[in-house]
Amino acid sequence: MAIDTTDAPTPADTSAPVLEVRDLGVDFYVDGTWYPAAQGVSYDVRPGEVLAIVGESGSGKTQSSMALMGLLPPNGRARGSAKLGDRELIGMSASKLRRIRGREVAMIFQEPMTALNPVFTIGFQIVETLRTHFEMGPAEARARALELLTLVEIPDPEVRIDSYPHQLSGGQRQRAMIAQALACDPKLLLADEPTTALDVTVQAEILKLMRDLRERIDSGIVLITHDMGVVADMADKILVMKDGQVVEQGEARELFARPQHPYTIKLLDAVPHLGRSAEAAAAERAGTAPATSTASDEDRPLVLDAQDVVIEYPGRRRTPAFRAVDGVSLQIRKGEVVGLVGESGSGKTTVGRAIVGLLPVTSGKLSIVGQDMVGASMRDLKPLRTKVGIVFQDPGSSLNPRLPIGESIAEPLLLHRGVKGQEMQRAVERLLDQVQLPRAMRNRYPHELSGGQRQRVGIARSLALEPQLLVADEPTSALDVSVQATVLELFQELQREHGFACLFISHDLAVVEMLSDRIAVMHNGKLVEVGETAQVVNHPVDPYTQRLLAAVPVPDPEAQQERREARDALLEAQRLELARDEAHQAHEATRREIHEISEVDNEREAGRGF
Repeated sequence: MAIDTTDAPTPADTSAPVLEVRDLGVDFYVDGTWYPAAQGVSYDVRPGEVLAIVGESGSGKTQSSMALMGLLPPNGRARGSAKLGDRELIGMSASKLRRIRGREVAMIFQEPMTALNPVFTIGFQIVETLRTHFEMGPAEARARALELLTLVEIPDPEVRIDSYPHQLSGGQRQRAMIAQALACDPKLLLADEPTTALDVTVQAEILKLMRDLRERIDSGIVLITHDMGVVADMADKILVMKDGQVVEQGEARELFARPQHPYTIKLLDAVPHLGRSAEAAAAERAGTAPATSTASDEDRPLVLDAQDVVIEYPGRRRTPAFRAVDGVSLQIRKGEVVGLVGESGSGKTTVGRAIVGLLPVTSGKLSIVGQDMVGASMRDLKPLRTKVGIVFQDPGSSLNPRLPIGESIAEPLLLHRGVKGQEMQRAVERLLDQVQLPRAMRNRYPHELSGGQRQRVGIARSLALEPQLLVADEPTSALDVSVQATVLELFQELQREHGFACLFISHDLAVVEMLSDRIAVMHNGKLVEVGETAQVVNHPVDPYTQRLLAAVPVPDPEAQQERREARDALLEAQRLELARDEAHQAHEATRREIHEISEVDNEREAGRGF
């Protein structure tokens, strides 16, 4: 269903920029002083073009884009110029901005769960956008909303149109927000970290959707992200920001191939690159790296031994029990790092929580450092707490906000070993030194630290009792690439120093490849593949592992284009194979049915003859 946009102003020249930004600045008023968040930002966006704005958290990339739509908080102000066609957005009245937002300029926010209204269905929210900007009846608007949900490939759109945001998965919520943003066919789309919290397979689908939509409606796109793989996959031009200023900009392929500014070089060097295990193997074969012997691996003691583990969440009333983990078998030896990867909902975090005793095991065998976890009581598990540590995904919510970080780090030592006084002070200082945090930070509270610093505190706390096994649950998923690189280097150093075994849970395969000796792949609660890191990354056996690896973007535009084409070919081949299997099964079922009918007819004929 086409939307009538004849009354919407359009640029006279279709080759002219959709958006022209000149010397844009954003300031915030705090305690009587204006503090700059962005200064001197200038760029153009043309129809059908993707401009990626990259940089670390706090670089000003999001606030400079929020200023375009008049979405700064009350203590913020924008200066400079931002023209949409021939209209100036900076300083435009609120009533005029309301007519532009959604219709001509749309935004995909970073977190759809907080951006979508939780008390309205997604269909209602899309219909509201349409009826605000166009003369439409309820039935016509609902039909258009259904068309949009079908366009963004939400499964069962006729059902999902009446679903609330909390009833959708993360990827489905992101698709619903994209559908709402594209409802009015905007000329400019601002996408703020549209794939940050998504699995690689869902991310690949969302990026494919955005490419298809860009070609369909010829919109200009401003992509705000710190994921250089996504930038390589999508961007035509790149603008790099640091401390509120633009340090470099240019064509995407040129900037990836020949970055000029030291910060851009540092940013690209910090990005984990899938396939480095293949490079290491090639270097080893060439004799440039010493081969590592694995002959003694079997002699190392088992720290984790799982055999046919089943974990179920109990049902309620008429709802049956949900089997989150089904028949998982895995072993980890002393000093070994095993990466556990899979999509959201695959059961990998459930496995991690069961290992540290936070979830009961329904059946099977699970032995952690010699302790049988099946049917273990709280009294049985207490000694285990000194031997197993966990690093949570979000250190901001896992640290006590009322305790200084020094007390949070010291708490395990006090509870399990009764360490007090000067001995405790020395232990906290030693742990802060190990995670490369200044000792003076011991008196700060978690909210006073950055994300990377809080993650280091979480690692220090988990290592306080020198555990034999560490479970790291997505410890770097929310960090900028440069901070992530620092945390990963620190993690590797600590693992070498302490020699603990580790289960590293992540959906970032490039990070897992960097750290792990072996990789285990989970899908729908089952382990579908386990093997040496190089084997799983370079020669995956299971079709799901092949799809997972094909979906990982790499920070190289040319290589990423080849990977994207190879992924499309792989998915098409697997789709055809699945269709052939289904056709074969249908044929076999039909043949059996005909055979059974024939048998019945023969019996009848024999009966009549008798």
